[in-house]
Amino acid sequence: MHADTMPSPALPLLDVRNLCVSFPSGGRLIPIVENVSFTLAEQEILGLVGESGSGKSVTAMALMGLIDSPGVVITGSALFRGQELVGLPQKQLRRLRGRQIAMIFQDPMTAFTPVYTIGWQIDEQIRAHEKLSRKQARARTVQLLGEMGVPDPARTADRYPHQLSGGLRQRAMIAMALSCNPALLIADEPTTALDVTVQAQILDLIRNLRTSHGSSVLLITHDMGVVAETCDATLVLYSGRVAETGPTADVFARPGHPYTTALLASIPPLYGARPDRLPAIAGAPPAPLHRPAGCAFGPRCQFVHTPCLAAPPPALFAVGPSQAAACVLPAEGTPLPPRLTEGAVVTAPVSSQPPAQFSSPEAQS
Repeated sequence: MHADTMPSPALPLLDVRNLCVSFPSGGRLIPIVENVSFTLAEQEILGLVGESGSGKSVTAMALMGLIDSPGVVITGSALFRGQELVGLPQKQLRRLRGRQIAMIFQDPMTAFTPVYTIGWQIDEQIRAHEKLSRKQARARTVQLLGEMGVPDPARTADRYPHQLSGGLRQRAMIAMALSCNPALLIADEPTTALDVTVQAQILDLIRNLRTSHGSSVLLITHDMGVVAETCDATLVLYSGRVAETGPTADVFARPGHPYTTALLASIPPLYGARPDRLPAIAGAPPAPLHRPAGCAFGPRCQFVHTPCLAAPPPALFAVGPSQAAACVLPAEGTPLPPRLTEGAVVTAPVSSQPPAQFSSPEAQS
């Protein structure tokens, strides 16, 4: 087959490159999200994970064009099916939002308008994007609520948000997001404040969206357990910067960044002896205005040494065939100790020396 007749590789549904979001403060711009890049394929679930304040929701809001604060500067590129989202006029964004890109907000109680019924609000979104009568829109609303596992959907559609439980409000929010069969669904902490049984049901719904509706999902969460059972790929953010990215199975099996390792170590083990206490990451993420000159995780990292202090890593270093981390350790050829391979928790002290002493768990004891 000649080169000019070779089929072109499928383009990703969403291709984000060097996305930066800066807010004005004290007469200057403070970067909140810095050079975030990732791709999301058709019918893929990507987990965007990190502590509160890592820039997860700001990234999603920038993609949706929902940041309208005065003086905010958004740069970089975000191609959705080849169409640039960054800088797209609001009129064109409104055509995309709800129809091709939808979002499940973190708190369904505040996301719904309290003075209108659930059904009225879902009907309105359907009729805003499709030429349907009120009766046809309500029929689809009731069908969607039923598909989301809402009992007695016709009656529930006539209720106000405050009359529903947290789990039902979240299901109604997912039904609204799916009302126009979007290609991309952004789920911002969809299981926050829900009990574990309802969490599992909501996650099942999200996992099934790619087969039932053909949707791709950008799942924002701070729960590594949710990522493990839901996501195909994982992007770890810390202080607005990418710490690590790769297939979820590889990131969990061989984390390349100390921050990823620390997040994983905080998950209760399924096997082996039960630890008396789960390890915690000391301190808190730095405020964007007071990031250190070097690696942002440096002040909390047990592997920090001189090369980490001068400047952030200039690029992501390869950890595996499709996995990369923003840490100098992989570039120096020093892998992180195996994570809890024998039930031991890594507790190496902070050192200013090169990390050769961290090359094995035995060297840390």
